[in-house]
Amino acid sequence: MDILTRLVSQLFVPRQKEIEMFAQHTDEIQRKQLKSLLSAARHTEWGEKYDFKNIRTYKDFAERLPLQSYDDIKPYVFRMINGEKNVLWPRRMTWYAKSSGTTNDKSKFIPITREIRKSQYKGGFDCVAIYLRNNPDSRFFSRKGLILGGSHSPSPLNQHAHYGDLSAVLIQKLPPIVNLARVPKKKIILMDEWESKIKAIVNSTWNEDVNSLSGVPSWMLVLIKALLQKTGKQYLTDVWPNLEVYFHGGVSFEPYRDQYKSLIPSDKMHYMETYNASEGFFGIQDDPYDPSMLLMPDYGVFYEFIPLSELSNSDHPSILPLEAVEVGKNYALIITTTGGLWRYMIGDTVRFTSVFPHKFVISGRTKHYINAFGEELMVDNADKAISQTCRETGAEVQEYTAAPLFMLDKGKGQHEWLIEFDKLPPSIPEFAALLDKHLQELNSDYEAKRYKEISLQSLKIITAREGLFYDWLKQKDKLGGQHKIPRLSNDRTQIEELLAING
Repeated sequence: MDILTRLVSQLFVPRQKEIEMFAQHTDEIQRKQLKSLLSAARHTEWGEKYDFKNIRTYKDFAERLPLQSYDDIKPYVFRMINGEKNVLWPRRMTWYAKSSGTTNDKSKFIPITREIRKSQYKGGFDCVAIYLRNNPDSRFFSRKGLILGGSHSPSPLNQHAHYGDLSAVLIQKLPPIVNLARVPKKKIILMDEWESKIKAIVNSTWNEDVNSLSGVPSWMLVLIKALLQKTGKQYLTDVWPNLEVYFHGGVSFEPYRDQYKSLIPSDKMHYMETYNASEGFFGIQDDPYDPSMLLMPDYGVFYEFIPLSELSNSDHPSILPLEAVEVGKNYALIITTTGGLWRYMIGDTVRFTSVFPHKFVISGRTKHYINAFGEELMVDNADKAISQTCRETGAEVQEYTAAPLFMLDKGKGQHEWLIEFDKLPPSIPEFAALLDKHLQELNSDYEAKRYKEISLQSLKIITAREGLFYDWLKQKDKLGGQHKIPRLSNDRTQIEELLAING
């Protein structure tokens, strides 16, 4: 460890000790989080509606407040965007993270309060604290860190509010001292046009001494490819020989892991997964030999969980606090946060690998989806796009499913659709182009990933033989009843089974 890193690392020691004590104090920390959240918002419209000042216990809280989806809170959010204060959270909220759409919206806007920004920065601080604890020989602070932020700079929603990707909002508000150790410059990382931004990042950082990376794996891979092309190097370590750590999150790293290892062939390279979303920062990988993440209980989030087995089969599913979860079970994640989200169903599912300390993996979404490249394509988007495309081409679709293809054309990906037509369209390529167009219209994240085919190529359609999906269900003894064809899948298990019998 160099002198500078040795000196600065002392600032992280108190927090490292706090994190190590999570196992003994998680329940107490969570009770304090809930009490603090209710106290802070007791005079808001929401707090008065549900009488926060008289909630004494978790039981009171659970009985009084309903579960919420984005569609439930959307009217309140838009009132806040238009300047109303003290609605879901104290004060007027002026910053919002733009995220992927819900059932009825192309995009949704998540409030980013001062407290949320503070917790996000705390999460970043803790990532470094855990990394330094695990790697005492690090030279982390002697060189630069590259943060690959969002593809949209903050923009005005109206005279009262601004929005952007969460990463863009956070970079916009970064303390000046952090910018001294970060590349590229803020004006580059906040550029709107993605292709121009990648070029600018490459030109401004290829000769810097970078030793840490932060960002989404799919987008970071695009940047790495561009860097290697400019420099004519085969490996990223030829460009940045002191590279030592990549903090990644946003999408699963597994499809990209082998690519990263081939491009960064160094035994000194470390990888740390994080779980931070627009709604909050939730977890950090604290053991390099364990893929699960440590749940962070003191970031202004109160956690609840619905057993996934009950989510779709019960009008009144069991809702459990953190202290009641069990290892090995899948749960839908419910959060209450300093961003004014109360018992909010974020849509992710988690599975705990241990309790006390609480460690987990992200096991999926509450509904079928494809998010292999950060596109967050949902079934509702797919159904609407298929319907619109059929109307425009005269085609009729019997069944369909879709899954991602990885490692195409130097890191690019693609969606593969297997479609059984009752009536074929005049042209399959035309049908595919229209379907892709409508998906982009319905889903802003898909649209961003398809932009100039930087990370996601145009979708591919395979025509299924007549009766393929019926035969597949019959093989699995799943004809009739509630059995359905899963429309979207984030892996290729299902579609490969279907292709094997397509004939």
